[in-house]
Amino acid sequence: MTTLRVIVDDVLSDVPDGVSRYSLELTRQLVATAPRGCVVEGVIAAHDETDRRRLQELLPGLADVHSLPVGPREVALAWQMGVKLPMGGGLIHAPSLLAPLFRHDTDDLDQTTVTVHDASAWTASDKLGLTQTAWQKAMFKRARKFADAIVVPTHAVAEQLEDVAHLGDRIRVIGGAPSDTLRLPADADVRAARLRLPAQYVATVSSLDPRKGLRELLKAMSHPLLDGMPLVVVGPEEFRGETISTVAMECGLPEGRVLVLGTLEDEDLAVVLSRAGVFAYPNLASGFGLPVVEAMRFGTPVVHSDDPAVREVAFGAGIAVPREDAKGYPARLAQAIAAVLADPGVQERLRFAGMDRSAAFSWRDSAERVWLLHAEL
Repeated sequence: MTTLRVIVDDVLSDVPDGVSRYSLELTRQLVATAPRGCVVEGVIAAHDETDRRRLQELLPGLADVHSLPVGPREVALAWQMGVKLPMGGGLIHAPSLLAPLFRHDTDDLDQTTVTVHDASAWTASDKLGLTQTAWQKAMFKRARKFADAIVVPTHAVAEQLEDVAHLGDRIRVIGGAPSDTLRLPADADVRAARLRLPAQYVATVSSLDPRKGLRELLKAMSHPLLDGMPLVVVGPEEFRGETISTVAMECGLPEGRVLVLGTLEDEDLAVVLSRAGVFAYPNLASGFGLPVVEAMRFGTPVVHSDDPAVREVAFGAGIAVPREDAKGYPARLAQAIAAVLADPGVQERLRFAGMDRSAAFSWRDSAERVWLLHAEL
């Protein structure tokens, strides 16, 4: 019996994000696509019984769950410093940079693969923050030295990392996809009313993380071309002590123009995305851009930044807005959004192009490629 141990601690994150979503969806499909004679086990930091039960509910197909002897922060620090924690060897897959990266045997029963979701530590360190930049660079340094393979979500990230270190054929591109549970529910009208969704609005999935470009989008929404148009934000209200409502007010948006919904379950998210006039993704630095594909699944027109990874994912099925000349970026966003809202023909073209593009992404395909990667190693 061959066992693939997946580091799934990100699934239990207090603030769900793209990495935690990636870890959850990929692991679900690794379980579902496990070849004959193979099983998947999970590895987590020390958590209380409530978290362990939640993990079992989210990933019921895991053959076993191994708890490390220390908590999440201590695990991240230990692995950054090269301190080994008892978890055994074998096939280890890390869906993020949180990985046990040490010198190990190179036979086919002892291998470690790690995932690098973006190159922000090098391309946008001023927006990432000192602590996260230092941790990501330290973990990438260990990955470059000890990982048997490094998975990235796009060719754009692969090229950015190649500028940092020559990884050769160790780097593999395996992207994400919309969840199978992201589908319109039968009670969509009831959910829309409960969420207090406006009749027409622009939607985004974002936070005040400087890499996300939400501040620029809020400035765009204050442009005369979008006068009165509501913005619906899926994501946390607060980031590092700053709130979206405060920033919106500073941008000149009156109370009620911005509706912040927090983190949503898939049924509610599907309702928000499907009813938006435009989905805006203004990210200044990204590794993939899953919300772009999720919005396209519902035929919602997408306006996005010209970040290389986002352009790669959208592949011409959305409207790309140049980020250069940062001062003028909000106005260009506003112009692009307004142009789509005003032109039914453009909306129709983006609707079909987006639905066609979203069909190219599958978690099952991603999981099968991970299994193939381990088989090749």
